[in-house]
Amino acid sequence: MAVESSSLQGLLDEYAELEQQLADPAVHADQGRARKLGKRYAELSPMVKTLNELEAARADLAAATELAAEDPAFAIEADELAARIPVLEAKLTEQLLPRDPYDGSDVLMEIKSGEGGEESALFAGDLLRMYLRYAERHNWKAEVLDSNESDLGGYKDVTVSFKTKSAEPDGVWARLKFEGGVHRVQRVPATESQGRIHTSAAGVLIYPEPEDVEVEIDPNDLRIDVFRSSGPGGQSVNTTDSAVRVTHVPTGIVVSCQNEKSQIQNRARAIQVLQARLQAIAEEEAAAKAADARRSQVRTVDRSERVRTYNFPENRISDHRVNYKAYNLDQVLDGELDGVLDALRDADREERLAAQS
Repeated sequence: MAVESSSLQGLLDEYAELEQQLADPAVHADQGRARKLGKRYAELSPMVKTLNELEAARADLAAATELAAEDPAFAIEADELAARIPVLEAKLTEQLLPRDPYDGSDVLMEIKSGEGGEESALFAGDLLRMYLRYAERHNWKAEVLDSNESDLGGYKDVTVSFKTKSAEPDGVWARLKFEGGVHRVQRVPATESQGRIHTSAAGVLIYPEPEDVEVEIDPNDLRIDVFRSSGPGGQSVNTTDSAVRVTHVPTGIVVSCQNEKSQIQNRARAIQVLQARLQAIAEEEAAAKAADARRSQVRTVDRSERVRTYNFPENRISDHRVNYKAYNLDQVLDGELDGVLDALRDADREERLAAQS
């Protein structure tokens, strides 16, 4: 196995140090630090388990081989152990692949309607429901931060936050990070009177929500406006100016938040979303320099530049990046996304394994 023993020892040392820190009650007084340490501990645990199993198997093989010279019954055990060791080595090699540093992160997602008018807005609403149902299945916390509804009940755009409720090595980002891009739908729209199938699209943008924000924002670069929260069609649902719109002047990025109860809460949440978007831009610039196409996301909602197609007449979902196709669209839209997400994860893993070798 092409892994330096010193690297493995360093991993074991880090694991032992984390175990010691997490046993210290003083660490848990700082919830942010405890969560960060807990995530790293959970990330290393499977690797340490596999490494211990591998070392035990090697030791047992040496003993069984020595005993087989005197008792042939041990030869069978030696053969079984000899076959198991390469499997454990391959498993450890995969676990030691460089991880996406944001795999344990929570997520901010934006869904925007595109070509197709009201039908596109209705499809954006379908996508929102799909992700909300998926979050519910995985016991994530989902929160709609801002939304702009269309006249027929769809969404022109909506921003939602997804968070895990515990420290896990693979958080929301690990599952949803490949969702960014143009999602195309083929169906008979509710607005179509003659039963013709139309094609429209909605865009999904996704960012890891940073715990320790690396991007600093100069307050002088912000323009902050307050207004009254409103419902569909502009109907006022709040008699106070509690909604907040934050404009980052240098980039022109605008973030609105109206779902919190107070202006202060909406302002804080809007700035948090802005920080995540600026962080994503910084990450994308770094990724471009490194020629890492996996991080790029489509920024225009053009139905010809699709990553996935939802075909209602055939009940078919297709992901064009990994040639995935299944005929359970109704179940997928109800939140059963694991099939397509697993296909994307497996393709990414195979690509990274090939690059490593």
